[in-house]
Amino acid sequence: MTSATLRMIAGCAGCLVAVAWLPVSLRQPTGTVFAADDGRRIVAEAQQRATSKSMRYQGRLTAFDTGGRVTEKRWTYERFGSHGRSRAVLRFTSPAEVDGVALLIVNHPDRASDQWMWTPAIQRERRIALQDRSTRFFGTDFSFEDLEERDAEQEDHTLVGEEAIDGAVCWKIQSTPRRSRTSQYSKSIIWIRKDIYAPVRLDAYVKDDVVRRRINANLQQVQGIWTAREVTMTDLRRGSRTRLSLDEVAYDVPLRDEDFTVQALRRR
Repeated sequence: MTSATLRMIAGCAGCLVAVAWLPVSLRQPTGTVFAADDGRRIVAEAQQRATSKSMRYQGRLTAFDTGGRVTEKRWTYERFGSHGRSRAVLRFTSPAEVDGVALLIVNHPDRASDQWMWTPAIQRERRIALQDRSTRFFGTDFSFEDLEERDAEQEDHTLVGEEAIDGAVCWKIQSTPRRSRTSQYSKSIIWIRKDIYAPVRLDAYVKDDVVRRRINANLQQVQGIWTAREVTMTDLRRGSRTRLSLDEVAYDVPLRDEDFTVQALRRR
């Protein structure tokens, strides 16, 4: 369940698992309870509860590097559609040197997303190549891939145990990308709270090593959707971390599909 199998990752929308694992969010339980030994069904139910037609939030990114330096950036996030059939735009609003820089992400149910970066200073967009998806996104500890929003069917999910996180019992599920799915990660482990089906931690692996860890905190209900208002991504190889705080979160807002194109990036 790399970067964004679920939007419980909306989002991140994904990431992760969720793949817009930006941000991670899940709807209230509907009364349906699946067998605890069925990882695929748990993930599918979690995704179903995350469904919304659209999403918008204001994001504050605080990056902490290995030397103790702290930097801050702000962006707006809008998503139209859901899971593997969505489009999203991230647009920086500060500081001045990145103001207006935007990333368009077009997610697909059966393959990696298409991504384009718009840089207003040079009035030019460029497509992000697949081989560049593992690189850091604008000095944060999120990679380009971590910003995707994935469908649960793009990975194989296996329940590997249960574990309490901050006092809440969680299912511990291993997710492995299917052959049709290009990913920098060999697998991921996600902890999903049993009481509200909300993901609270994700470890992403390259071979046998955990390389990124995502922690979802300050879970609140927004329009009936459990939403992590604070997401921290740690790059364990670099020893750095980035905290994403979500403000003014709203779901099912009126958005238009035509605003999520390369041409629209240039207009705004």
